[in-house]
Amino acid sequence: MERLKTPHYQVTAAIIVGDGKILITQRPYHDAFGGLWEFPGGKQEQGESLEQCLVREIYEELAVTIQIHEHLFSITHRYEKVKISLHFYLCTIRDGTPTCKEVQDWKWVDFSEMNRYEFTEADREVIEKLRELKPNLQRASGN
Repeated sequence: MERLKTPHYQVTAAIIVGDGKILITQRPYHDAFGGLWEFPGGKQEQGESLEQCLVREIYEELAVTIQIHEHLFSITHRYEKVKISLHFYLCTIRDGTPTCKEVQDWKWVDFSEMNRYEFTEADREVIEKLRELKPNLQRASGN
């Protein structure tokens, strides 16, 4: 019996910083992993770069334009039926105020508050990596 290949998606995520905090979003309740928190972003579409994907996804989800400062790191995570490569970028908001377009909610949170929120499994892995980068993130956010 031939084993079906696990779909593998390229996914971008923004670590949006401002005033010493990071913006997190809550997945819509009707989606997979509904109600869990994550770093905003989404799946890369054919023909677009990872950076183009991230700018598009953040605008679609939050109605803001972001400035991408740098690629921070990438991780690969396997869920039951899919595998994702998550590419994290350090960003700031260039224009607009976050609005819940395709997210249930959004919040600015401090590192010390991260454990109060239930994150997706892949994003939980990332929080420890972010703690190591905290001094760089604070400089980028203006603090």
